[in-house]
Amino acid sequence: MPNTVPTLELDAYLRLNRASLGEWLVAIREISGCEDMACRLHRGSGPAGALSALETGQGCILCIYACQGMDITGCRGVDPVLLLPLAGEPEIALRDGRWQPLAQLTFAHPEDRFHMRVPESGRVMILRPKAGSLDNLATVNGGWQLSACQQLIDCYLHRSPFFRDDNHARLMTSELFCQLSRVAQEESIPVCDCSGLDRRLLRAVEKIRREPDWDFNLRELASHAGVSERNLYYLMKREASITPYRLYQRNRLVRVRYRLVDCQCTVPHISWYAADEGFSHLGRFAALYREHFGELPSETVQWRRNLQTVEKEPSGPSFTFTELQN
Repeated sequence: MPNTVPTLELDAYLRLNRASLGEWLVAIREISGCEDMACRLHRGSGPAGALSALETGQGCILCIYACQGMDITGCRGVDPVLLLPLAGEPEIALRDGRWQPLAQLTFAHPEDRFHMRVPESGRVMILRPKAGSLDNLATVNGGWQLSACQQLIDCYLHRSPFFRDDNHARLMTSELFCQLSRVAQEESIPVCDCSGLDRRLLRAVEKIRREPDWDFNLRELASHAGVSERNLYYLMKREASITPYRLYQRNRLVRVRYRLVDCQCTVPHISWYAADEGFSHLGRFAALYREHFGELPSETVQWRRNLQTVEKEPSGPSFTFTELQN
């Protein structure tokens, strides 16, 4: 089955793909906790997009991918959020003002009631820290603190493809929010190394990611990267904190997750999808899946089924800001 999932940050925590507007709205409201969030598609129909999300006790990260242009209203919450453009040329309007480019990390106050326009294939990340942790950023929007926050988030994104499992992902995400809070309190900026991976290591990583039919062979992988098996192992441990086989295994699990998230059939063939990626023992596969994503495969499927049920119920507030801006 071809990979139809778009490039999306935190793809191991993909929640929704090729979703209708109704499904997409139900999902983003549930994940963000904003029941009054609304959206309008520029074409009026067709798939809305994809969502990935990771939540910890320190905050939630939500990544949005737009299959087509969309206008989104923020929620009338009590806490601020950070908005980070990742691809395309998204725009933002604050307090019902004019549209302006969302060109860099932006701090949105609850009273701003932000509106966001995401173009087709555009990507935006929303970071919602726990209550009170970023309050001190309110007086220095656009200053050195936001630049420091941008650096920390960039480093987090650089490391995210190499999360070893769910515990590691949540630990690193909690650490990010703690670091952002330290910056908001005007404490010292945490040291963060965002240097690129060794090009030899990149060749190995790309082979693992881009060749789903390839069966793991350390000697072949090392030869492809241009290093010895021993050096490849230590390169990956040193620069990515993960072993070659662990990365290979995780990418296979992610591909199963893609198919489960996409599945809209009555009875999802979890065992078939697992077998296609080389997992022959269903019980062992389910345990590995939960270790890497924090839930069972059946729970991934059920989450989307629940969205489809809720979608049929009366929707929340309608979107009116764009009608005034047309």
